Amino acid sequence: MPEAPVSTFLVDTASDPVVIRIEGRASFQNSASLQQFLVEMRRQGRTRFVIDFQACSSMDSTFLGVLAGAALELRKVEGGGSLVLCRVAERNLELIKNLGLHRLLIVDDGSTTTELRAGGTALAPQAKMNELENARLVLAAHENLVAADEANRAKFQDVLSFLKNRVAQG
Repeated sequence: MPEAPVSTFLVDTASDPVVIRIEGRASFQNSASLQQFLVEMRRQGRTRFVIDFQACSSMDSTFLGVLAGAALELRKVEGGGSLVLCRVAERNLELIKNLGLHRLLIVDDGSTTTELRAGGTALAPQAKMNELENARLVLAAHENLVAADEANRAKFQDVLSFLKNRVAQG
């Protein structure tokens, strides 16, 4: 059986805004590394980000919840922060709009160009998380989606209920 293509995030931290390019599938399997990267950048005072979706083959709700959480945090930044999504394919844009994230994030109209210096640096993969850590990440991401748009509560009520029970069990 052929190996699944490797998905990764390439980043350029020397640019302003910080550029992140998605290569492959953005999912719960690689969202933790992106979340940790965004938290570290915020800790360093970075508040402007552009995410290039041109090579993003697909994404799931956990990944979108991580983006929603980052955008919600950037809204708290004095003087403002920004999270711009650019070169988003039609199917991915449909997912973003269905979850109401287009009202929280900036979806570029095609005017933003991104360049990764020297091709960018790949984010190191997140250390393998145990089941409970994974459940916490996925739960927080889906709670971010509800915080972004209350209509998402009905869409994810079963997932939220299952994950809350799993986390409560420890």
